[in-house]
Amino acid sequence: MKIGRTLRNIFTVGGFTAFSRVLGLVREMLQSRLIGAGIEQSAFVIAFAIPNMSRKLFGEGALTAAFVPIFKDEVERDGLEKAAKLARAVLTMVMLMLGALVALGFVALGVVGAFADRADDPYRAATTVRLIAILLPYMLAICGAAFGMGVLNALGKFKASSFMPALLNVVWIAALVTLLFFPNLSAAARVYWVAGAILLGGFVQMAFMFVCMARRGVSPLPRFTGWKDEKVRLVWRNTALGALGAGVVQINYMLDQVLAWIAAPWAAGVIGYAERLMDLPLGVVGVAFGTVLLPTFAGHFAKNDVDGARRALRKSILQMLAVMIPASVVTFFLAPGIVWLIYEGRAFDTTATVRVARALSVYGLGLAFFGVQKCLVPFFQAQKDMKTPLKVTLKMIVLNATLNVLAVWLLPVEYRHVGLAASTSFCAFVGCGLLFWELKKHGTQV
Repeated sequence: MKIGRTLRNIFTVGGFTAFSRVLGLVREMLQSRLIGAGIEQSAFVIAFAIPNMSRKLFGEGALTAAFVPIFKDEVERDGLEKAAKLARAVLTMVMLMLGALVALGFVALGVVGAFADRADDPYRAATTVRLIAILLPYMLAICGAAFGMGVLNALGKFKASSFMPALLNVVWIAALVTLLFFPNLSAAARVYWVAGAILLGGFVQMAFMFVCMARRGVSPLPRFTGWKDEKVRLVWRNTALGALGAGVVQINYMLDQVLAWIAAPWAAGVIGYAERLMDLPLGVVGVAFGTVLLPTFAGHFAKNDVDGARRALRKSILQMLAVMIPASVVTFFLAPGIVWLIYEGRAFDTTATVRVARALSVYGLGLAFFGVQKCLVPFFQAQKDMKTPLKVTLKMIVLNATLNVLAVWLLPVEYRHVGLAASTSFCAFVGCGLLFWELKKHGTQV
């Protein structure tokens, strides 16, 4: 794929992603005012992290990174019809596994829920358990939708997959606007309503992606044959390596949530609001690059065009830095004003603004490094090299966990969440350095 075409695809993805992020901004403005930054929001953040964890493992994370290069190679060598059979077999296996996980999850929730009233804070525990129960089936929807994104991106069709996230935001915003007409509802009732809307939005996303897949010649209908095909096995072997790294990342992320829970009752919700603001520039640019670069690199390597892949990597890093460095400076210095403008009002008070702004400032310091990682990791994945990113990930997990525990242990209550955010940014910096070092060891000069 030519660099010019790559840039056009990046702008396409970036444009649709920007549209989705604007909707996300509207969503967050409504949510902050209607639900606030207290216990209910913290419970919601923790509950929502569970289906998002499955997405990282089986959706747009490890599975997509393993599947796209092999699917792309199959399309280039043997044509779309054979590649479509591969996609159907893998998708069927994924949905069956996720269905089993959801069923097991409900059994586990039944056991945990029985002991919720014995927790230190029964209300917070019960609210979290109920939200997890509502959002658990979202695992199926978001992973199915993410798989569809991978298929379309591998085929060079980026518009539909880039528009898909906006569908969730539309449903989410509609639910929040509806709450404006019911001012007497409790915060708990409001957050349950939002969780239900997210579940609905997830299945709307999946249906949309399946229709788009079918129109491009890849049916989403189940296929119970071909599971022992060598290409299918290769997908799962590479997924296992990627999932190991992604799984450790998600375990670490859940550890962060637990530590935020320990740090203060409001800390998880506050960090969640700060992350949403950080995701505005990172989501528009970083996601656009990450979405386009994996199939782009995979296409180069499928044709043995190593020099073309290196040129695409070098160009993407320079363009990423051109956007992310100014965004980092603005976020760091203007965090209080940004938080006040977007979030403050009604249930979101001045204290919440100060807390979120402190976290946002240190997240801003890591923006450039988060962005560059979006360019570097797909370069390894496109070569079916899942081990190198995994090695770097494992080192960062240990570093991040250590720094997070120290932050909760040593810092004052009002700054513990800042320490958690600072650890994330610092680890992004170190992780970039290690990935560049691995490139140099592999003979790639950037």
